[in-house]
Amino acid sequence: MSSSSSTLTDWVEILSVEEIPSLGSRVFQAPVGQIAIFKVENDQIFAVLDQCPHKGGPLSQGIVHGKTVTCPLHAWNIQLGDGCAQAPDQGCVKTFTTQVQKGMVFFMRSELQSYA
Repeated sequence: MSSSSSTLTDWVEILSVEEIPSLGSRVFQAPVGQIAIFKVENDQIFAVLDQCPHKGGPLSQGIVHGKTVTCPLHAWNIQLGDGCAQAPDQGCVKTFTTQVQKGMVFFMRSELQSYA
């Protein structure tokens, strides 16, 4: 939350980093749908809509490797940073901005409400 253009009220505390298994995920229900929150190596946090762009598979149930998750339905590899499938597959899933402060994961309030 170091950006000078955002304030504390722009962010919503979701859960602690410790609640997310290493190389795993937790699901958060938001007005925009279920969001998969992933913890990769070095405790880096990523969040994407919990629907593979291919057939809507639950990405939260996929295998995390590096900064990628493999969809459990048809083995599409989705990059967590931009939400896009790795070639030759095509398509992207919505990503969400996260911040970690004092061990807690925060989302931008505006992103939880709509697909801006």
